[in-house]
Amino acid sequence: MAFDAGMLSCILHEVDVILGGGKIEKIHMPQKDMVVLIMKNGGGTHRLLINAGPSSPRMCITSEKTENPATPPMFCMMLRKHLGGAKLIRTEQLGFERAARLTFETYDELGFKTEKHLIAEIMGKYSNLILTNTEDRIIGLLKSIDFTTSEKRQLLAGMRYELPPKQEKADPLTVTEDEFNRMASAAGLDTLAYKFILSSFAGVSSLVAREIAYRAGGVDASLRDCADTLWSEFSFFCTTVREHKGVPTLVRTADGVPKEYCFLPVGQYGESLETVTMSSFSALIDSYFAERSRHDMLSQRASDILRILAAAESRITRKISLQSAELADCEDGEKYRLYGDLITANIYRLKKGDTSADLENYYEDGESVCVTLDAMLTPAQNAQKYYKKYAKSKSAKEHLSVQIENSRAELAYIQTVQDALSRAETERELSEIRDELYHSGYASRMKNYTAKKQTAPTVLKFRTTDGRQVLCGKNNTANDYLTTKLADRSDWWFHVKNQAGSHVTLESTGVDDEPTERDFTEAAMIAAHYSKAAGGTMVPVDYTRVRYVKKPAGAKPGFVIYTTNWTAYVTPDAKAVERLREK
Repeated sequence: MAFDAGMLSCILHEVDVILGGGKIEKIHMPQKDMVVLIMKNGGGTHRLLINAGPSSPRMCITSEKTENPATPPMFCMMLRKHLGGAKLIRTEQLGFERAARLTFETYDELGFKTEKHLIAEIMGKYSNLILTNTEDRIIGLLKSIDFTTSEKRQLLAGMRYELPPKQEKADPLTVTEDEFNRMASAAGLDTLAYKFILSSFAGVSSLVAREIAYRAGGVDASLRDCADTLWSEFSFFCTTVREHKGVPTLVRTADGVPKEYCFLPVGQYGESLETVTMSSFSALIDSYFAERSRHDMLSQRASDILRILAAAESRITRKISLQSAELADCEDGEKYRLYGDLITANIYRLKKGDTSADLENYYEDGESVCVTLDAMLTPAQNAQKYYKKYAKSKSAKEHLSVQIENSRAELAYIQTVQDALSRAETERELSEIRDELYHSGYASRMKNYTAKKQTAPTVLKFRTTDGRQVLCGKNNTANDYLTTKLADRSDWWFHVKNQAGSHVTLESTGVDDEPTERDFTEAAMIAAHYSKAAGGTMVPVDYTRVRYVKKPAGAKPGFVIYTTNWTAYVTPDAKAVERLREK
Protein backbone atom coordinates (compact mmCIF):
# COMPACT_ATOMS: atom_id res chain seq x y z
CA MET A 1 0.00 0.00 0.00
CA ALA A 2 1.45 3.36 -1.06
CA PHE A 3 1.26 6.45 1.13
CA ASP A 4 -1.36 8.08 -1.10
CA ALA A 5 -2.83 11.58 -1.22
CA GLY A 6 -5.85 10.61 0.90
CA MET A 7 -3.61 9.28 3.68
CA LEU A 8 -1.45 12.41 3.52
CA SER A 9 -4.57 14.55 3.88
CA CYS A 10 -5.56 12.67 7.05
CA ILE A 11 -2.04 12.90 8.48
CA LEU A 12 -1.78 16.64 7.77
CA HIS A 13 -5.08 17.26 9.55
CA GLU A 14 -3.74 15.34 12.55
CA VAL A 15 -0.47 17.30 12.47
CA ASP A 16 -2.37 20.59 12.29
CA VAL A 17 -4.56 19.68 15.30
CA ILE A 18 -1.76 18.34 17.49
CA LEU A 19 1.25 20.42 16.43
CA GLY A 20 -0.29 23.63 15.08
CA GLY A 21 1.42 26.52 16.93
CA GLY A 22 4.10 24.21 18.34
CA LYS A 23 7.80 25.05 18.39
CA ILE A 24 10.71 22.98 17.16
CA GLU A 25 13.02 22.09 20.04
CA LYS A 26 15.37 19.64 18.30
CA ILE A 27 15.99 18.29 14.83
CA HIS A 28 17.45 14.83 14.29
CA MET A 29 18.33 12.86 11.20
CA PRO A 30 18.65 9.20 12.28
CA GLN A 31 18.85 7.97 8.67
CA LYS A 32 20.04 9.59 5.48
CA ASP A 33 16.43 9.98 4.21
CA MET A 34 14.63 10.54 7.52
CA VAL A 35 14.12 13.75 9.52
CA VAL A 36 12.57 13.91 12.99
CA LEU A 37 11.33 17.28 14.31
CA ILE A 38 10.94 17.23 18.08
CA MET A 39 8.24 19.80 18.83
CA LYS A 40 6.66 21.13 21.99
CA ASN A 41 3.01 22.17 22.00
CA GLY A 42 0.36 22.41 24.71
CA GLY A 43 2.68 21.21 27.44
CA GLY A 44 3.56 18.00 25.56
CA THR A 45 6.49 16.98 23.39
CA HIS A 46 5.87 15.26 20.06
CA ARG A 47 8.07 13.81 17.33
CA LEU A 48 7.15 14.58 13.72
CA LEU A 49 8.78 12.03 11.43
CA ILE A 50 9.24 12.66 7.70
CA ASN A 51 10.79 9.84 5.68
CA ALA A 52 11.78 10.65 2.10
CA GLY A 53 13.38 7.28 1.40
CA PRO A 54 12.43 5.25 -1.67
CA SER A 55 11.21 2.15 0.21
CA SER A 56 9.06 3.55 3.02
CA PRO A 57 8.24 7.25 2.46
CA ARG A 58 5.80 8.63 5.01
CA MET A 59 4.93 11.37 7.47
CA CYS A 60 3.46 10.91 10.94
CA ILE A 61 3.68 11.89 14.58
CA THR A 62 5.73 9.01 15.91
CA SER A 63 6.23 7.54 19.36
CA GLU A 64 9.31 5.66 18.21
CA LYS A 65 12.69 6.78 19.48
CA THR A 66 15.51 6.39 17.01
CA GLU A 67 19.29 6.24 17.32
CA ASN A 68 21.10 9.23 15.87
CA PRO A 69 24.54 9.27 14.23
CA ALA A 70 27.41 10.80 16.17
CA THR A 71 27.90 13.40 13.42
CA PRO A 72 24.68 14.89 11.99
CA PRO A 73 24.43 15.10 8.16
CA MET A 74 24.78 18.46 6.41
CA PHE A 75 21.06 18.63 5.62
CA CYS A 76 20.28 18.18 9.31
CA MET A 77 22.70 20.98 10.24
CA MET A 78 21.06 23.23 7.65
CA LEU A 79 17.58 22.53 9.07
CA ARG A 80 18.82 23.26 12.60
CA LYS A 81 20.21 26.59 11.43
CA HIS A 82 17.01 27.75 9.73
CA LEU A 83 14.25 26.02 11.72
CA GLY A 84 15.65 25.75 15.24
CA GLY A 85 13.02 27.29 17.56
CA ALA A 86 10.61 27.90 14.64
CA LYS A 87 6.83 27.79 15.19
CA LEU A 88 4.53 25.74 12.94
CA ILE A 89 1.82 28.12 11.75
CA ARG A 90 0.31 26.36 8.72
CA THR A 91 0.05 22.99 6.99
CA GLU A 92 -1.31 22.46 3.50
CA GLN A 93 -1.49 19.78 0.87
CA LEU A 94 -0.30 20.90 -2.54
CA GLY A 95 -3.33 19.96 -4.61
CA PHE A 96 -4.53 16.39 -4.20
CA GLU A 97 -0.95 15.19 -4.51
CA ARG A 98 1.48 13.44 -2.20
CA ALA A 99 3.18 16.72 -1.40
CA ALA A 100 2.80 18.86 1.73
CA ARG A 101 4.04 22.30 2.73
CA LEU A 102 4.74 22.99 6.41
CA THR A 103 5.07 26.72 7.04
CA PHE A 104 7.14 27.86 10.04
CA GLU A 105 7.47 31.29 11.61
CA THR A 106 11.06 32.06 12.49
CA TYR A 107 13.61 34.89 12.49
CA ASP A 108 16.19 35.81 9.86
CA GLU A 109 19.84 36.75 10.45
CA LEU A 110 18.85 40.35 11.32
CA GLY A 111 16.24 39.30 13.87
CA PHE A 112 13.17 40.05 11.75
CA LYS A 113 10.23 37.68 11.61
CA THR A 114 10.02 35.60 8.46
CA GLU A 115 8.43 32.45 7.14
CA LYS A 116 10.16 29.35 5.86
CA HIS A 117 8.61 26.31 4.28
CA LEU A 118 9.53 22.67 4.63
CA ILE A 119 8.09 20.84 1.63
CA ALA A 120 7.75 17.07 1.85
CA GLU A 121 7.21 15.16 -1.38
CA ILE A 122 6.13 11.64 -0.41
CA MET A 123 6.38 10.07 -3.85
CA GLY A 124 8.13 6.71 -3.62
CA LYS A 125 11.57 6.75 -5.22
CA TYR A 126 11.03 10.42 -6.15
CA SER A 127 10.47 11.49 -2.51
CA ASN A 128 12.31 14.59 -1.35
CA LEU A 129 12.53 17.23 1.38
CA ILE A 130 12.99 20.85 0.37
CA LEU A 131 13.47 23.94 2.54
CA THR A 132 12.39 27.24 0.92
CA ASN A 133 12.13 30.88 1.96
CA THR A 134 9.10 33.18 1.80
CA GLU A 135 9.43 33.59 -1.98
CA ASP A 136 9.74 29.79 -2.41
CA ARG A 137 13.43 30.04 -3.28
CA ILE A 138 15.15 26.78 -2.38
CA ILE A 139 17.51 27.18 0.59
CA GLY A 140 18.50 23.53 0.72
CA LEU A 141 17.17 20.11 -0.16
CA LEU A 142 17.76 16.48 0.65
CA LYS A 143 18.26 15.32 -2.96
CA SER A 144 19.42 17.70 -5.68
CA ILE A 145 17.98 17.09 -9.15
CA ASP A 146 19.82 18.51 -12.18
CA PHE A 147 19.59 18.00 -15.94
CA THR A 148 21.55 14.76 -15.75
CA THR A 149 18.86 13.32 -13.46
CA SER A 150 15.70 14.77 -15.02
CA GLU A 151 14.96 16.89 -18.07
CA LYS A 152 11.42 17.75 -16.92
CA ARG A 153 12.13 19.23 -13.51
CA GLN A 154 15.27 20.45 -11.74
CA LEU A 155 15.62 21.14 -8.03
CA LEU A 156 18.76 22.98 -6.96
CA ALA A 157 19.58 25.46 -4.21
CA GLY A 158 18.73 28.99 -5.32
CA MET A 159 16.07 27.92 -7.81
CA ARG A 160 12.38 28.66 -7.31
CA TYR A 161 10.45 25.64 -6.12
CA GLU A 162 7.95 24.22 -8.56
CA LEU A 163 5.49 21.36 -8.09
CA PRO A 164 6.18 18.08 -9.86
CA PRO A 165 4.67 17.93 -13.39
CA LYS A 166 0.97 17.13 -13.19
CA GLN A 167 -0.22 13.75 -14.34
CA GLU A 168 -2.91 13.56 -17.00
CA LYS A 169 -5.44 12.67 -14.34
CA ALA A 170 -8.36 14.54 -12.79
CA ASP A 171 -8.51 15.83 -9.22
CA PRO A 172 -11.07 13.54 -7.51
CA LEU A 173 -12.06 16.27 -5.01
CA THR A 174 -13.22 18.67 -7.71
CA VAL A 175 -14.86 16.35 -10.26
CA THR A 176 -18.65 16.54 -10.63
CA GLU A 177 -21.08 13.69 -11.18
CA ASP A 178 -21.60 14.64 -14.85
CA GLU A 179 -17.84 14.75 -15.48
CA PHE A 180 -17.40 11.41 -13.70
CA ASN A 181 -20.08 9.76 -15.84
CA ARG A 182 -18.64 11.20 -19.07
CA MET A 183 -15.20 9.85 -18.14
CA ALA A 184 -16.71 6.43 -17.35
CA SER A 185 -18.51 6.33 -20.70
CA ALA A 186 -15.32 7.27 -22.53
CA ALA A 187 -13.42 4.49 -20.75
CA GLY A 188 -15.86 1.81 -21.97
CA LEU A 189 -18.45 -0.14 -19.96
CA ASP A 190 -16.35 -3.33 -20.01
CA THR A 191 -13.45 -1.65 -18.18
CA LEU A 192 -12.90 -2.84 -14.63
CA ALA A 193 -14.18 -0.19 -12.22
CA TYR A 194 -11.06 -0.10 -10.07
CA LYS A 195 -8.78 0.26 -13.11
CA PHE A 196 -10.92 3.15 -14.36
CA ILE A 197 -10.56 4.97 -11.01
CA LEU A 198 -6.85 4.23 -10.80
CA SER A 199 -6.07 5.48 -14.29
CA SER A 200 -8.42 8.50 -14.27
CA PHE A 201 -7.91 10.20 -10.88
CA ALA A 202 -4.77 11.52 -9.22
CA GLY A 203 -3.71 10.62 -5.69
CA VAL A 204 -5.72 7.38 -5.44
CA SER A 205 -3.88 4.20 -4.51
CA SER A 206 -4.73 0.77 -5.92
CA LEU A 207 -6.05 -0.36 -2.51
CA VAL A 208 -8.50 2.56 -2.30
CA ALA A 209 -9.55 2.09 -5.94
CA ARG A 210 -10.27 -1.59 -5.29
CA GLU A 211 -12.19 -0.74 -2.11
CA ILE A 212 -14.41 1.77 -3.92
CA ALA A 213 -15.10 -0.82 -6.66
CA TYR A 214 -15.70 -3.53 -4.04
CA ARG A 215 -18.35 -1.42 -2.31
CA ALA A 216 -19.98 -0.55 -5.63
CA GLY A 217 -20.27 -4.10 -6.92
CA GLY A 218 -17.15 -6.15 -6.32
CA VAL A 219 -13.40 -5.88 -6.78
CA ASP A 220 -13.63 -7.34 -10.28
CA ALA A 221 -16.83 -5.50 -11.23
CA SER A 222 -16.88 -3.68 -14.57
CA LEU A 223 -18.28 -0.20 -15.10
CA ARG A 224 -21.36 -1.87 -16.58
CA ASP A 225 -21.86 -3.96 -13.40
CA CYS A 226 -21.78 -0.99 -11.03
CA ALA A 227 -22.99 1.87 -13.20
CA ASP A 228 -25.70 2.85 -10.68
CA THR A 229 -23.56 2.73 -7.53
CA LEU A 230 -19.98 3.65 -8.47
CA TRP A 231 -20.46 7.43 -8.32
CA SER A 232 -22.11 7.14 -4.90
CA GLU A 233 -19.16 5.20 -3.46
CA PHE A 234 -16.64 7.46 -5.19
CA SER A 235 -18.44 10.53 -3.80
CA PHE A 236 -18.35 9.00 -0.32
CA PHE A 237 -14.58 8.59 -0.65
CA CYS A 238 -14.21 12.25 -1.67
CA THR A 239 -16.39 13.43 1.24
CA THR A 240 -14.34 11.34 3.67
CA VAL A 241 -11.15 13.07 2.55
CA ARG A 242 -12.66 16.54 2.33
CA GLU A 243 -14.25 16.44 5.79
CA HIS A 244 -11.43 14.51 7.49
CA LYS A 245 -13.70 11.61 8.46
CA GLY A 246 -11.23 8.82 7.66
CA VAL A 247 -10.90 5.68 9.77
CA PRO A 248 -7.31 4.53 10.46
CA THR A 249 -7.44 0.88 9.39
CA LEU A 250 -4.66 -1.70 9.59
CA VAL A 251 -4.97 -4.99 7.70
CA ARG A 252 -3.12 -8.00 9.14
CA THR A 253 -2.50 -11.51 7.89
CA ALA A 254 -3.65 -14.53 9.89
CA ASP A 255 -0.31 -14.65 11.74
CA GLY A 256 -0.51 -10.96 12.71
CA VAL A 257 1.86 -9.47 10.12
CA PRO A 258 0.76 -6.02 8.84
CA LYS A 259 -0.18 -6.22 5.15
CA GLU A 260 -1.99 -2.99 4.25
CA TYR A 261 -3.07 0.31 5.79
CA CYS A 262 -5.80 2.68 4.72
CA PHE A 263 -7.86 5.72 5.76
CA LEU A 264 -11.07 3.84 4.87
CA PRO A 265 -12.51 0.68 6.47
CA VAL A 266 -11.30 -2.21 4.28
CA GLY A 267 -13.81 -4.92 3.42
CA GLN A 268 -12.45 -6.35 0.15
CA TYR A 269 -10.47 -9.15 1.86
CA GLY A 270 -13.49 -10.58 3.68
CA GLU A 271 -12.54 -12.92 6.53
CA SER A 272 -9.23 -14.01 5.00
CA LEU A 273 -7.44 -11.08 6.66
CA GLU A 274 -8.00 -9.24 9.93
CA THR A 275 -8.75 -5.51 9.99
CA VAL A 276 -7.94 -3.41 13.05
CA THR A 277 -9.03 0.17 13.72
CA MET A 278 -6.15 2.15 15.23
CA SER A 279 -6.39 5.06 17.64
CA SER A 280 -4.97 7.59 15.15
CA PHE A 281 -3.48 7.81 11.69
CA SER A 282 -0.02 8.39 13.15
CA ALA A 283 -0.39 5.26 15.30
CA LEU A 284 -1.47 3.39 12.16
CA ILE A 285 1.60 4.48 10.17
CA ASP A 286 3.87 3.85 13.17
CA SER A 287 2.55 0.34 13.68
CA TYR A 288 2.72 -0.64 10.01
CA PHE A 289 6.20 0.69 9.29
CA ALA A 290 7.72 -0.33 12.62
CA GLU A 291 7.15 -3.99 11.75
CA ARG A 292 8.28 -3.46 8.17
CA SER A 293 11.38 -1.51 9.18
CA ARG A 294 12.34 -4.19 11.69
CA HIS A 295 11.94 -6.86 9.02
CA ASP A 296 14.00 -4.83 6.54
CA MET A 297 16.68 -4.23 9.16
CA LEU A 298 16.90 -7.95 9.89
CA SER A 299 17.03 -8.95 6.24
CA GLN A 300 19.54 -6.26 5.24
CA ARG A 301 21.68 -5.22 8.17
CA ALA A 302 21.58 -8.57 9.98
CA SER A 303 22.08 -10.78 6.92
CA ASP A 304 25.49 -11.93 8.19
CA ILE A 305 24.02 -12.94 11.56
CA LEU A 306 21.08 -14.71 9.95
CA ARG A 307 23.44 -16.62 7.67
CA ILE A 308 25.63 -17.72 10.59
CA LEU A 309 22.68 -18.83 12.71
CA ALA A 310 21.00 -20.71 9.85
CA ALA A 311 24.24 -22.53 9.00
CA ALA A 312 24.90 -23.34 12.66
CA GLU A 313 21.38 -24.63 13.22
CA SER A 314 21.57 -26.82 10.11
CA ARG A 315 25.00 -28.15 11.06
CA ILE A 316 24.05 -28.95 14.66
CA THR A 317 20.74 -30.57 13.67
CA ARG A 318 22.54 -32.80 11.17
CA LYS A 319 25.19 -33.62 13.78
CA ILE A 320 22.57 -34.63 16.36
CA SER A 321 20.86 -36.84 13.78
CA LEU A 322 24.12 -38.67 12.96
CA GLN A 323 25.07 -39.02 16.61
CA SER A 324 21.62 -40.37 17.46
CA ALA A 325 21.95 -42.97 14.68
CA GLU A 326 25.34 -44.03 16.04
CA LEU A 327 23.89 -44.22 19.54
CA ALA A 328 21.12 -46.49 18.26
CA ASP A 329 23.78 -48.79 16.79
CA CYS A 330 25.43 -48.97 20.19
CA GLU A 331 22.33 -50.70 21.51
CA ASP A 332 23.73 -53.84 19.83
CA GLY A 333 26.45 -53.85 22.48
CA GLU A 334 24.53 -56.22 24.75
CA LYS A 335 24.13 -58.61 21.83
CA TYR A 336 27.94 -58.67 21.35
CA ARG A 337 28.45 -59.48 25.04
CA LEU A 338 25.90 -62.30 24.78
CA TYR A 339 27.69 -63.77 21.74
CA GLY A 340 30.99 -63.67 23.61
CA ASP A 341 29.46 -65.44 26.63
CA LEU A 342 27.81 -68.14 24.49
CA ILE A 343 31.01 -68.83 22.53
CA THR A 344 32.96 -69.13 25.81
CA ALA A 345 30.35 -71.46 27.31
CA ASN A 346 30.42 -73.70 24.21
CA ILE A 347 34.10 -73.39 23.34
CA TYR A 348 34.60 -77.17 23.62
CA ARG A 349 32.11 -77.70 20.76
CA LEU A 350 33.68 -75.19 18.38
CA LYS A 351 36.79 -75.30 16.22
CA LYS A 352 38.77 -72.99 14.01
CA GLY A 353 37.25 -72.76 10.53
CA ASP A 354 33.62 -72.65 11.66
CA THR A 355 31.67 -69.76 10.05
CA SER A 356 28.62 -69.97 12.33
CA ALA A 357 27.13 -71.93 15.19
CA ASP A 358 23.68 -72.44 16.69
CA LEU A 359 24.25 -72.03 20.42
CA GLU A 360 21.83 -72.47 23.30
CA ASN A 361 21.02 -69.17 25.07
CA TYR A 362 21.04 -69.96 28.77
CA TYR A 363 19.68 -66.49 29.56
CA GLU A 364 16.47 -67.06 27.58
CA ASP A 365 15.27 -70.55 28.62
CA GLY A 366 17.60 -72.37 26.25
CA GLU A 367 16.45 -70.59 23.09
CA SER A 368 18.86 -71.23 20.20
CA VAL A 369 20.93 -68.30 18.85
CA CYS A 370 22.84 -68.34 15.55
CA VAL A 371 26.28 -66.72 16.11
CA THR A 372 28.46 -65.68 13.17
CA LEU A 373 32.13 -66.72 13.48
CA ASP A 374 35.31 -65.69 11.69
CA ALA A 375 36.76 -68.86 10.11
CA MET A 376 40.30 -67.44 10.38
CA LEU A 377 40.05 -67.16 14.20
CA THR A 378 39.95 -69.71 16.97
CA PRO A 379 36.81 -69.95 19.14
CA ALA A 380 38.60 -68.06 21.93
CA GLN A 381 39.66 -65.32 19.52
CA ASN A 382 36.07 -65.04 18.23
CA ALA A 383 34.84 -64.61 21.80
CA GLN A 384 37.48 -61.92 22.44
CA LYS A 385 36.43 -60.15 19.22
CA TYR A 386 32.82 -59.91 20.43
CA TYR A 387 33.91 -58.76 23.89
CA LYS A 388 35.99 -55.99 22.31
CA LYS A 389 33.02 -54.87 20.19
CA TYR A 390 30.91 -54.84 23.34
CA ALA A 391 33.46 -52.71 25.24
CA LYS A 392 33.80 -50.34 22.28
CA SER A 393 30.03 -49.87 21.93
CA LYS A 394 29.70 -49.30 25.68
CA SER A 395 32.39 -46.61 25.62
CA ALA A 396 30.95 -45.05 22.46
CA LYS A 397 27.50 -44.98 24.05
CA GLU A 398 28.82 -42.95 27.00
CA HIS A 399 30.74 -40.53 24.77
CA LEU A 400 27.88 -40.14 22.29
CA SER A 401 25.41 -39.37 25.09
CA VAL A 402 27.68 -36.55 26.27
CA GLN A 403 28.21 -35.29 22.71
CA ILE A 404 24.48 -35.30 21.94
CA GLU A 405 23.79 -33.40 25.16
CA ASN A 406 26.45 -30.82 24.23
CA SER A 407 25.04 -30.51 20.70
CA ARG A 408 21.54 -29.97 22.06
CA ALA A 409 22.87 -27.32 24.45
CA GLU A 410 24.58 -25.54 21.53
CA LEU A 411 21.37 -25.74 19.48
CA ALA A 412 19.42 -24.28 22.41
CA TYR A 413 21.96 -21.44 22.57
CA ILE A 414 21.61 -20.75 18.83
CA GLN A 415 17.83 -20.60 19.32
CA THR A 416 18.24 -18.03 22.12
CA VAL A 417 20.29 -15.85 19.76
CA GLN A 418 17.64 -16.26 17.04
CA ASP A 419 14.98 -15.23 19.56
CA ALA A 420 16.97 -12.13 20.57
CA LEU A 421 17.57 -11.28 16.91
CA SER A 422 13.83 -11.50 16.15
CA ARG A 423 13.25 -8.69 18.68
CA ALA A 424 16.25 -6.51 17.78
CA GLU A 425 15.15 -2.97 16.91
CA THR A 426 18.31 -0.88 16.68
CA GLU A 427 21.77 -1.05 15.15
CA ARG A 428 23.24 -1.12 18.65
CA GLU A 429 21.32 -4.27 19.53
CA LEU A 430 22.54 -5.93 16.33
CA SER A 431 26.08 -4.92 17.24
CA GLU A 432 25.67 -6.52 20.68
CA ILE A 433 24.52 -9.78 19.08
CA ARG A 434 27.47 -9.74 16.66
CA ASP A 435 29.85 -9.18 19.56
CA GLU A 436 28.25 -12.03 21.50
CA LEU A 437 28.70 -14.42 18.55
CA TYR A 438 32.31 -13.24 18.17
CA HIS A 439 33.10 -14.04 21.79
CA SER A 440 31.22 -17.35 21.49
CA GLY A 441 33.60 -18.56 18.78
CA TYR A 442 31.71 -17.69 15.60
CA ALA A 443 34.07 -14.93 14.46
CA SER A 444 35.58 -17.10 11.71
CA ARG A 445 32.20 -17.04 9.96
CA MET A 446 31.83 -13.24 10.22
CA LYS A 447 33.63 -11.44 7.41
CA ASN A 448 35.92 -8.57 8.40
CA TYR A 449 34.49 -8.41 11.93
CA THR A 450 36.64 -6.93 14.67
CA ALA A 451 35.62 -6.91 18.31
CA LYS A 452 34.65 -3.50 19.65
CA LYS A 453 35.13 -2.06 23.09
CA GLN A 454 32.34 -3.44 25.22
CA THR A 455 29.89 -1.02 26.82
CA ALA A 456 26.91 -1.65 29.09
CA PRO A 457 24.37 -3.71 27.06
CA THR A 458 20.85 -2.56 26.23
CA VAL A 459 18.36 -3.18 29.05
CA LEU A 460 14.68 -2.28 28.71
CA LYS A 461 12.99 -0.50 31.60
CA PHE A 462 9.39 -0.88 32.71
CA ARG A 463 7.30 0.43 35.60
CA THR A 464 4.53 -1.74 37.05
CA THR A 465 1.11 -0.30 37.82
CA ASP A 466 2.04 -0.29 41.51
CA GLY A 467 5.27 1.59 40.84
CA ARG A 468 8.03 -1.04 40.88
CA GLN A 469 10.78 -1.02 38.28
CA VAL A 470 11.16 -4.03 35.99
CA LEU A 471 14.30 -4.57 33.89
CA CYS A 472 14.51 -6.81 30.82
CA GLY A 473 17.51 -7.98 28.79
CA LYS A 474 17.02 -8.11 25.02
CA ASN A 475 19.82 -10.55 24.18
CA ASN A 476 22.11 -13.03 25.92
CA THR A 477 24.81 -10.46 26.68
CA ALA A 478 22.23 -8.14 28.25
CA ASN A 479 20.71 -11.09 30.14
CA ASP A 480 24.09 -11.91 31.72
CA TYR A 481 24.71 -8.27 32.57
CA LEU A 482 21.26 -7.87 34.13
CA THR A 483 21.29 -11.07 36.18
CA THR A 484 24.91 -11.19 37.36
CA LYS A 485 25.80 -7.49 37.69
CA LEU A 486 22.87 -5.10 37.57
CA ALA A 487 20.20 -6.85 39.66
CA ASP A 488 20.25 -6.91 43.45
CA ARG A 489 20.35 -10.32 45.12
CA SER A 490 16.99 -9.64 46.74
CA ASP A 491 15.29 -8.75 43.43
CA TRP A 492 12.89 -11.22 41.84
CA TRP A 493 14.03 -12.98 38.63
CA PHE A 494 11.69 -14.22 35.85
CA HIS A 495 12.19 -16.39 32.76
CA VAL A 496 9.81 -18.28 30.49
CA LYS A 497 9.89 -22.00 31.31
CA ASN A 498 11.96 -24.28 29.04
CA GLN A 499 12.09 -21.83 26.13
CA ALA A 500 14.34 -19.09 24.79
CA GLY A 501 13.58 -15.68 26.25
CA SER A 502 14.76 -12.61 28.12
CA HIS A 503 15.85 -12.43 31.74
CA VAL A 504 13.53 -10.11 33.67
CA THR A 505 13.99 -8.70 37.18
CA LEU A 506 11.49 -7.05 39.53
CA GLU A 507 13.00 -4.69 42.06
CA SER A 508 12.82 -5.48 45.77
CA THR A 509 14.53 -3.60 48.58
CA GLY A 510 15.05 -6.67 50.74
CA VAL A 511 13.84 -10.10 51.74
CA ASP A 512 10.95 -8.62 53.72
CA ASP A 513 9.87 -6.32 50.85
CA GLU A 514 7.09 -8.26 49.11
CA PRO A 515 5.77 -6.98 45.74
CA THR A 516 2.04 -7.13 45.10
CA GLU A 517 0.35 -9.90 43.17
CA ARG A 518 -0.14 -7.46 40.30
CA ASP A 519 3.61 -6.68 40.30
CA PHE A 520 4.38 -10.39 39.92
CA THR A 521 1.79 -10.83 37.17
CA GLU A 522 3.02 -7.86 35.14
CA ALA A 523 6.69 -8.87 35.48
CA ALA A 524 5.83 -12.43 34.41
CA MET A 525 3.86 -11.03 31.45
CA ILE A 526 6.91 -9.01 30.34
CA ALA A 527 9.08 -12.16 30.55
CA ALA A 528 6.52 -14.10 28.49
CA HIS A 529 6.20 -11.30 25.92
CA TYR A 530 9.96 -11.08 25.37
CA SER A 531 10.32 -14.80 24.69
CA LYS A 532 9.70 -17.40 22.03
CA ALA A 533 6.28 -18.02 23.60
CA ALA A 534 5.10 -14.43 22.98
CA GLY A 535 2.08 -15.49 20.93
CA GLY A 536 0.88 -18.19 23.32
CA THR A 537 -1.72 -18.36 26.07
CA MET A 538 -1.22 -19.41 29.68
CA VAL A 539 2.55 -19.38 29.23
CA PRO A 540 4.50 -20.87 32.19
CA VAL A 541 7.05 -18.43 33.65
CA ASP A 542 9.49 -19.47 36.38
CA TYR A 543 10.39 -16.92 39.04
CA THR A 544 12.69 -16.84 42.05
CA ARG A 545 15.01 -14.49 43.92
CA VAL A 546 18.15 -13.43 42.05
CA ARG A 547 20.24 -15.01 44.81
CA TYR A 548 19.09 -18.44 43.67
CA VAL A 549 20.20 -17.86 40.04
CA LYS A 550 23.72 -19.01 39.18
CA LYS A 551 25.79 -18.93 35.99
CA PRO A 552 27.98 -22.06 35.64
CA ALA A 553 31.65 -21.48 34.88
CA GLY A 554 32.30 -21.53 31.13
CA ALA A 555 28.59 -21.53 30.23
CA LYS A 556 27.34 -19.89 27.05
CA PRO A 557 26.07 -16.28 27.30
CA GLY A 558 22.58 -16.14 28.80
CA PHE A 559 22.69 -19.65 30.30
CA VAL A 560 21.95 -19.91 34.03
CA ILE A 561 20.66 -22.46 36.50
CA TYR A 562 18.26 -21.70 39.34
CA THR A 563 16.58 -23.34 42.33
CA THR A 564 13.81 -22.59 44.84
CA ASN A 565 11.53 -21.32 42.12
CA TRP A 566 7.80 -21.01 41.54
CA THR A 567 5.85 -20.99 38.26
CA ALA A 568 3.22 -18.47 37.16
CA TYR A 569 0.92 -18.86 34.14
CA VAL A 570 0.23 -15.68 32.16
CA THR A 571 -1.03 -14.70 28.72
CA PRO A 572 1.28 -12.11 27.06
CA ASP A 573 -0.44 -8.86 26.08
CA ALA A 574 1.71 -6.68 23.79
CA LYS A 575 -0.36 -3.53 24.40
CA ALA A 576 -0.29 -3.96 28.19
CA VAL A 577 3.49 -4.50 28.11
CA GLU A 578 4.00 -1.42 25.93
CA ARG A 579 1.97 0.70 28.39
CA LEU A 580 4.32 -0.35 31.19
CA ARG A 581 7.46 0.48 29.22
CA GLU A 582 9.33 3.61 30.27
CA LYS A 583 9.92 5.95 27.35
